[in-house]
Amino acid sequence: MQFIPVNRNQQDEGTSSDFLQTYHPPANISTLLKNACYNCHSNHTDYPWYSYVQPVGWYLERHINKGKENLNLSAFDTYSSRRKRSKLKSMIHQVKDGGMPLSSYTLMHKEARLSEDDKSTLISYLDSLRDSAH
Repeated sequence: MQFIPVNRNQQDEGTSSDFLQTYHPPANISTLLKNACYNCHSNHTDYPWYSYVQPVGWYLERHINKGKENLNLSAFDTYSSRRKRSKLKSMIHQVKDGGMPLSSYTLMHKEARLSEDDKSTLISYLDSLRDSAH
């Protein structure tokens, strides 16, 4: 079982359609997004040591694939304007309601935990983008 590898989600970082490359958010916003969102919602995952142990690796890979199906920040600029606004609205609601980042993720990744100030900062930024999403 340990000898069956998982396909790693580790494509090139920083493509031109990446959210961070498209919008050039302030450093604090970039850090929040990278820590709380990018591992499951981009094409580049920083895998923890336990991802190499099966069946945990398979579970994580399914989880990452599902996350990218819902939102792929590495491909954000390929979305239509309407879809961008919809995704930004969804991101705002997920952060505001505590749905994201998942508690199962923040349990093992303390850097992904968002304080109330972090949430407010991130929501304000995303809201400003939603109004001008191109």
